[in-house]
Amino acid sequence: MDPMILVAGLLAAAAVGGIAYGGYSMFFGADRSAADRLSEMTGANEDDARVAKPRLSGLTQKAARLSGGDEVQITALRKRLMQAGYRDRNAVEMYSASRTIGAVVGALVLFVIVPKSSLLWMTGGALFGTAIGYYLPAVMVTNALQKRQEALLHAFPDAMDLLVSCVEAGLGVDAAFRRVAEEIEGSTPDLARELQLVTHEVNAGMQRVEALRRLGDRTGVDEIISLCNVLIQAERFGTSVARSLRIHSEVVRVKRMQRAEEKAAQVSPKLTVVMICFILPCLIIVLIGPAIVNVKNILLPSMAGAG
Repeated sequence: MDPMILVAGLLAAAAVGGIAYGGYSMFFGADRSAADRLSEMTGANEDDARVAKPRLSGLTQKAARLSGGDEVQITALRKRLMQAGYRDRNAVEMYSASRTIGAVVGALVLFVIVPKSSLLWMTGGALFGTAIGYYLPAVMVTNALQKRQEALLHAFPDAMDLLVSCVEAGLGVDAAFRRVAEEIEGSTPDLARELQLVTHEVNAGMQRVEALRRLGDRTGVDEIISLCNVLIQAERFGTSVARSLRIHSEVVRVKRMQRAEEKAAQVSPKLTVVMICFILPCLIIVLIGPAIVNVKNILLPSMAGAG
């Protein structure tokens, strides 16, 4: 066996073993108590995360520092991961570590897989593996973020109608949120969980304005952020909550119809590209193909005989 292949295989095995050990020590280590598991299932607070005991292994912490940024970038990344549904208190560190370790493992794997024809091919394969391992976690987070926001946005107009009905029936905002969350929990658990979290934060002593702001930050959906702003303004200025929600519900319905019309208007240009690339060549072959065959079999021999 080639010694270079053996060394690369040993390095890849060591990297995989380090990742496995770090994951085991993080999720099943002795310092991981039942309170840690309970806080992850219920969603940890950022203040608790700052004072909590770190559960990352030394290898993961070092890998996280390699791809970490400044405080502004870390804050934006934490918000993005939270909107994508990753709410573990060490989500930022795990994300950064996964990019660093993924780059190393991807380089080693493609370095071994690529045929050893030349040094250029081996170097190119290692660089390509590094790019794949580094950007794959970002692509996965973006995909999860888009899917979650689409699910929240799809169910939000119906939830708004239920919320308006509850408030107009005489329930308070907190009780209406709890009631709507119970009604939509089976169909849209993500949105129900967000509304339940608002009620839990208010019951725990947080101000309703701050709880609504956190709801907008956790979701990142414009319609939900607008709802939070409407409720915050109604809380501050004492306006009618039911009327404000009714107006916002109508606006949400109009936006939903506009998005549907926009998607419908995009069908024609997309079909045009498909027709030009795929259907039109087949149509030309079907219509002109027989004529070309007749010209080849009849006209060209006749012209050759006449010449």
